[in-house]
Parts: sequence; structure tokens; C-alpha cells
Amino acid sequence: MSLEWTSSPGGSVTSPATGLCSGTTLPFPGVPGFLSRWLPERTASQPCSWQEDRSTEGKYLAHWPEYFIVAEAPGGELMGYIMGKAEGSVAREEWHGHVTALSVAPEFRRLGLAAKLMELLEEISERKGGFFVDLFVRVSNQVAVNMYKQLGYSVYRTVIEYYSASNGEPDEDAYDMRKALSRDTEKKSIIPLPHPVRPEDIE
Repeated sequence: MSLEWTSSPGGSVTSPATGLCSGTTLPFPGVPGFLSRWLPERTASQPCSWQEDRSTEGKYLAHWPEYFIVAEAPGGELMGYIMGKAEGSVAREEWHGHVTALSVAPEFRRLGLAAKLMELLEEISERKGGFFVDLFVRVSNQVAVNMYKQLGYSVYRTVIEYYSASNGEPDEDAYDMRKALSRDTEKKSIIPLPHPVRPEDIE
């Protein structure tokens, strides 16, 4: 199956799209239309500026548009997306790319799509001079943990009760997984911490 890759300004954009509010054209061609199909709960009542949009997706599109990448099948079906950002201190060699969300539609899994989306985000982080890419994943989600390990990620630290639970269930720990980029020649960014941390300890 051939894949068509679409991303905001840094990538291959198939067509301009109208935004999620009052038909206003947004400054990120190609992305908002796809976002509206992935997130049908976003309606025309949304603010008419991504800078004013308080949703997580709106904030990411406003601040890190190049980190929002969508995969669309030739027939127009949405296959998956990845959303991330750049953050951290350059002086402390902590400037990095962060994976906030990665999702692949069930009917398009086992095609290597998640790996390709991760690869594209890593390439963006390389161009931005990042030292590493990181992400958080539930300790119990061994399928995802194993997938990230196959992509070259390793557990940097455990974050206690990172995920808030509902319905009376206990909070769940997370792994902070990292993959060093070429700028980190000594791979210092992925040396595991010897002890767990709490969410408030994360910078």
C-alpha cells in the first residue's frame, strides 16, 4: 500500500483546508481539515484563531505546527497521526523533541505506520538540533513499550503515578523513554536514572 504523507508547513501538503471555526482558513495548510475528521467533537464553536484555541491540539498547531503530522491513505481515509513539540534547555543539553500523542487507526495497524510517524518526528528533532526524543508510556502497556524498544528507545526513568486514574482505580506509573539523536555523541541523555521520580520532579 502506498502512503501519502501530509504535514504542516515542513511537509508535503495536498491541499489547503478550512479550519474548525466559522470556515476561517488557518495558517497551517492541510492539517486542520484532517484534524476535524480525527476529532469530530471539535465543532464550529471553537475559537477562530489557533493562537486563541485552548484545546491541546490547537496549542500544538499554534506553537509547533511542524510536529503535527498526519498520514492519509490514497482513498482519503485517515490512517494515523503524531503530535509533538520541542522543549528543554540547550545550555544543559536537554533540548529535545517530545512525542505527545501517537495514534494509528485499527484497520491500518501492522503496516509500519507508527514507526514511520516516529521516524518523521525524529527527523524534525534532528533538524532542530535536539539531543534526544522522549515520550511517556504506561508501565502496563507492554505492547507499546516493546514497540518503542524496537525503534531504539530505552527506559530513562520511571515516573511514579504519572497517569491519573478514574473510577476509583489507582494512579499508574509511566516510563520516560528516550532515544539519543546525533547531537548527543556520547549518549549522555539516555543514561538511566537509578531511582524513580514523581511528576513534580519533571522539568
